[in-house]
Amino acid sequence: MTETLYDAVVLAGGAARRLGGADKPGVRIGGRSLLDRVLGGCAGAATTVVVGPRRPPARPGGWGRAHPPRRGPRAAPPPGRRPQTLYDAVVLAGGAARGLGGADKPGGRSGGRSLLDWVRGGGAGAATTVVVGPRRPTARPVVWAREQPPGGGPLAALHAGLRHATAETVLVLSADLPFLGADAVRELVAAAVGAEGALLTDADGRDQPLVAAYRAEPLRREIALLATEHGTLTGLPVRLLTAELSLARLPYHEASFDCDTWQDIGAARARIRDDRTVLDEWIAAVKAELGIELDVDRAGLLDLARDAAHGVARPAAPLTTFLVGYAAALRGGGPEEVARAAGQAAALAARWAEEDGDGSGAPA
Repeated sequence: MTETLYDAVVLAGGAARRLGGADKPGVRIGGRSLLDRVLGGCAGAATTVVVGPRRPPARPGGWGRAHPPRRGPRAAPPPGRRPQTLYDAVVLAGGAARGLGGADKPGGRSGGRSLLDWVRGGGAGAATTVVVGPRRPTARPVVWAREQPPGGGPLAALHAGLRHATAETVLVLSADLPFLGADAVRELVAAAVGAEGALLTDADGRDQPLVAAYRAEPLRREIALLATEHGTLTGLPVRLLTAELSLARLPYHEASFDCDTWQDIGAARARIRDDRTVLDEWIAAVKAELGIELDVDRAGLLDLARDAAHGVARPAAPLTTFLVGYAAALRGGGPEEVARAAGQAAALAARWAEEDGDGSGAPA
């Protein structure tokens, strides 16, 4: 059916004698003025003219044109310059997992995500992420590599991964770090700049060389020297490498927690579901699953959901937060647009709640 173009004229200047001279177009029904409800009905108009005293429109726009003409799909905003990426990441995911009876440790799940995806999420700022090990499904794109022979140990795997890294700093991670966060990664990368690398220490003060950021040049140099000295990298311990490097040490105990046994995986699963942190873990999991990066104002969205549930109806809570997210995406996305849309919806919920029990129809 062919769409018919039209303009709209809304008469909003009557005396409203039956309302005692009240501003009838401004009377709220369901948190919105009668005028805004009428304007919503004629949202498809090319031009909407309101005849009457000026009132604040519910949506941006000049008076006499509360709704802009309908246009085609919104063009994507021009891409801004991406922040400079300072590092590549190499994730070692080919170990034997003897403490798990040979199970696929990187594919083991905690909080609904594989351990490999948890690690990949912590290093999401890398320009290139290389995973050394058998191919597995991942939530985000990676470059795959394999040491030769397979199962040759961490130094052989690291050497294979470095062939695909080009940044001056390389983040090196094992694939069993469920609590590695972006904050710890940023600290590692920053600390590596002033030395030949930086690594985390665990709760007992022990070095964790596979939760570390290294300067690429000295890392490649020392690996080449070890290969020359021993004739091979297969089976060599990582401590031979770190003993030759000048390293900073950071005490991020939780971020360095790794899963070597089924008991460790059970502890990680229980920690993720702890009432004090479950929402943070769930938000991180959902963002990773959807492939988005966004600082979520959890308190603000929960307040909005509460107001919608209490002031309107309980099912309004999830529906309202969905609509807020959709509106923010249409406006270009980002935390600022989410906050703006949430503020508008919260104000609407407050106006709606003000009318509760008021059957007079008088302005709220």
